[in-house]
Amino acid sequence: MGVLNGKVAIVTGASKGIGASIATALGAAGASVVVNYSSSKEGADRAVAEITSKGGKAIAVHGDVSKAADVLRLFDETKKAFGKLDILVNNAGVFQFEPLESVTEDEFHREFNTNVLGPILLIQESLKHFNGEGGNVINVSSVVSDNPPPHSVVYAATKGALDTITKVLSKEFGARNIRVNTIAPGGVDTEGARRLGFIGGEAEARTVAKTPLGRIGQPEDIARVAVFLASDESAWITGEKLSVAGGWA
Repeated sequence: MGVLNGKVAIVTGASKGIGASIATALGAAGASVVVNYSSSKEGADRAVAEITSKGGKAIAVHGDVSKAADVLRLFDETKKAFGKLDILVNNAGVFQFEPLESVTEDEFHREFNTNVLGPILLIQESLKHFNGEGGNVINVSSVVSDNPPPHSVVYAATKGALDTITKVLSKEFGARNIRVNTIAPGGVDTEGARRLGFIGGEAEARTVAKTPLGRIGQPEDIARVAVFLASDESAWITGEKLSVAGGWA
């Protein structure tokens, strides 16, 4: 028996990297999974295929989490396919690292709309779909909210805001048995990290040198913690931020 048998989960930004790994891990643990994506249908279909090939249930749903209409459609498709919702994983995120002098109004709003407004809209809508037994929200933040590097002023600010959302809403919804927690990954080998040059070069070497466990993380390292937080094994945990970073601080 999987620890998430009978549960239904939405994972945003789940076509690749950490999101795809979380989606497939939740599916392997028995959950029916809605794989949300904004651009890569191919990646979302791959995640769905991996889940269903092992006997699980999954669908892919396109949607921009910063758009209220897309969020409504995402939940409508979830209800149509699986009838309910138990777990929401807010993983969708965008980032750009640049010096303060280069930050534009458009870039500020791009990151805050996806990384902060998106989770707020999603959690707001999830309240209508969680049943009387409660619900479970997992926000994917970053260690940069506590230890921001140079050139991360906007991105780090969005993750700090997301951490605060977790704290506030865990108190706001505790009486309804809705748990809200944060996972804060450290350096993880993802497509985005490779695109920015964080993997395979000096940046990776510097990160590994500061990491007590001596390696860069893999998406599966984050996914295993997501399964734990989504399960009853963590039933008395809410309002917490779990850093999953190999000891990096």
